[in-house]
Amino acid sequence: MRRANIGNEQQGYMPTTQMLDDESQKIEDQLSSKVSTLRSLTIDIGNEVRSQNKMLLDMDNDFDKSGGLLSSSMSRLKAIAKAGGHKFICYILMFALFVFFVCYMIVKFR
Repeated sequence: MRRANIGNEQQGYMPTTQMLDDESQKIEDQLSSKVSTLRSLTIDIGNEVRSQNKMLLDMDNDFDKSGGLLSSSMSRLKAIAKAGGHKFICYILMFALFVFFVCYMIVKFR
């Protein structure tokens, strides 16, 4: 048996176990390359998710601030309405109609 392997090695043939080891090493290198690619991709996805979450949190805070400003404006408007400022409400209504009229004219003549 030993002589057959020696003869094959001299003719340029590798033993079966050596071929399997080389093939296994080649597959292992390919797998290692794919794993490192997946790892870097996963890290990039994680970074992107963190930045998107930060932007969403900032946007949520901005909406909360806007909601606070709107609620305080509405409470002031309710206080004015309860104080009996009918003239003031009439002026606000006329101003709003004027603004809508001006916007209509701008759009119409473009």
